[in-house]
Amino acid sequence: MERSEDFIVAESLHKDVGRGIARLDPEDMAGVGAEVGDVVAITGGGTAVARLMPQHRELRGKRVIQLDALLRENAGVGPGDKVRVEKVGFCPAASKIIVSIPANREFRPESDYIRRYLEGLPVKVNNKVQVPAWGSKKIEAIVIHVEPEGIVSAGSGTDIVLKDASPEGAGESRAVCYEDIGGLKKEVDKVREIVELPLKYPFVFRHLGIDPPRGILLSGPPGTGKTLIARAVASEAEAAFFHVSGPEIIHKFYGESEAKLREVFERAQQKGPSIIFLDEIDAIAPKREEVSGEVEKRVVAQLLALMDGITSRGRVVVIGATNIPNSLDPALRRPGRFDREIHIGVPDQKGRRDILQIHTRGMPLDGDVDLELLSGLTAGFTGADLSALCKEAAMGCLREALPRLNPREDRTAWSGWTELKVAMKHFEAALKDIEPSAAREFLVEIPVAGWEQVGGLAREKELLRQLIEWPLKYRELFARAGAKMPRGILLYGPPGTGKTLLARAVANEANANFVSVKGPQLISKWVGESEKEIRKLFRRARQVAPCIIFFDEIDGLAPVRGYGGGAAGEKVVSQLLTEMDGIEGLNNVVVMAATNRIDAVDPALLRSGRFEVKLGLSLPDRLSRAEMFKIHMQGRPLEKGINPEILAERAEGFSGADIEYVCRRAALLAIEEFIRRNPGGANPEHFRISGDNFKEAIGEVQNTPRGVMEYE
Repeated sequence: MERSEDFIVAESLHKDVGRGIARLDPEDMAGVGAEVGDVVAITGGGTAVARLMPQHRELRGKRVIQLDALLRENAGVGPGDKVRVEKVGFCPAASKIIVSIPANREFRPESDYIRRYLEGLPVKVNNKVQVPAWGSKKIEAIVIHVEPEGIVSAGSGTDIVLKDASPEGAGESRAVCYEDIGGLKKEVDKVREIVELPLKYPFVFRHLGIDPPRGILLSGPPGTGKTLIARAVASEAEAAFFHVSGPEIIHKFYGESEAKLREVFERAQQKGPSIIFLDEIDAIAPKREEVSGEVEKRVVAQLLALMDGITSRGRVVVIGATNIPNSLDPALRRPGRFDREIHIGVPDQKGRRDILQIHTRGMPLDGDVDLELLSGLTAGFTGADLSALCKEAAMGCLREALPRLNPREDRTAWSGWTELKVAMKHFEAALKDIEPSAAREFLVEIPVAGWEQVGGLAREKELLRQLIEWPLKYRELFARAGAKMPRGILLYGPPGTGKTLLARAVANEANANFVSVKGPQLISKWVGESEKEIRKLFRRARQVAPCIIFFDEIDGLAPVRGYGGGAAGEKVVSQLLTEMDGIEGLNNVVVMAATNRIDAVDPALLRSGRFEVKLGLSLPDRLSRAEMFKIHMQGRPLEKGINPEILAERAEGFSGADIEYVCRRAALLAIEEFIRRNPGGANPEHFRISGDNFKEAIGEVQNTPRGVMEYE
């Protein structure tokens, strides 16, 4: 061994999990006489071995060493503990390694399979190593013998020998560790501060003369990781974990519900340190003034008494989780019961990348898979959504391989299964089937229409790029300049000029979620329901940000107040005004609206800070009309010689919708002629649309009153 120094343990990067990597500041490496790639022994309650890699700049200078959960377990330490690090002088290649794995498992790995994951890994006797199993599960095997003795490195020529062991000797990896949680660093740190410190250092609280926290309430949309955080904290703090699902407490017989709750708290105090996790706590403790059942009221009272009567302070912590915190009894939401409330939100792009790294950790990925690009395409996805995306991508890979797989044969008969790789095309196909769960009720989608499908409107397209695309794509530049995207953009102009199409195109180009709301659809005859729907809409949009809310025909939702809208209509307008420019800000949420009657929209909406950008769309000029004809002619079988420029001259005064109708009508006229000449519809490959069909369609539009033609 060489020189040794002490360091504080921190969690590893997600990409380092299971790779036997420890990260140190380059200056600290020099302090122990080691270089990048050297093997070190890390000693706490036990001894782990790992290869050194440099830390990222944000952790340098803090004298911390980053270890994953397996290395921490081998070293017998947890986050925040001190370890001694020494360089291993010589680490020979192993000629033989015997590992103990659990017997009678559904998935039993072979020597070659384990060698693939151990190659290059430094190991020693009594250390655990980890290999992927089915799905997200992993098998922990214990190294029981190495040749030569000491610390060795597994290589391609190492003889790997498997030996069965009882489940107590080796088994699946422990429940959850901090490296299994992505995108929630700040939230996890807050929970650890409240939970770990009282469980690990109760004497410090006694010395300071303060009571340790008793409870913490986690709130947020479903699938964001509330239960996962509770399990990880219990696992890392080595505390007993009592998972209580809300509805399982409720019994039909008098007094049984309260007895069940008392039993859980008694067992937790006996086995302390322990964590009681109340999942879906809103089912146990709803507001007493709003429930009619006596059972619910008694359970709430019992829970309040139990949380006040925890005698083993610092040894029992209660964690509650709910996605509707406002339905909880207010008596629970005070210091002394739930001391702190932490909101677990939808992850941002960096968080989504971390989560994708976690769920693809044991997945054989093709070289074209770009997790950074995927994290940008999955705005609004929760951790559960991203897990489903990875599973669906893997299923897509499997569907491709199924024709080559004979289920009656033994899996070893077809060697190609080990060569399967999940490619980017599988993820792209899976994206079509998975949508953000936080806002499915509003049909959130990323539109497929891009700028290339918008004819003309060059000035408008460029302005929308600057207002919406740039703030999302160049965040750091806008933050440095102190500039923000506008809160609202109002598109107005004659019907059919492309207002809705522009909104869909800008959402597509900015990779933002798109919520389309037809103005009148939020209006309800019941008092308060319309305002409630608007509040829910904006709350969901904030959760799936970046998001564009598009109100079509907004004059129907927010007419000028005082001119016949009634009290209900005025409340809707007031609610919309406060959502757009109230105390709760719109972060990465843009409100777009369209109307052909800007005079009918309430003036309070048109001021700066609400719809501060008003973009007027007029009828297209000749060049724009020609471009629109080209777009709508794409993919249609046309006769030679049809000139969009000539059609654009004939279509003077036409809107974009009129031009689309002309192209559809010309196709129908051509079909009518073709069927007349070929009654059986034979030889459809000879079908063509002629210039005369377009001229006839243009004449029909010119000779038809627009109000009538729109209903044809």
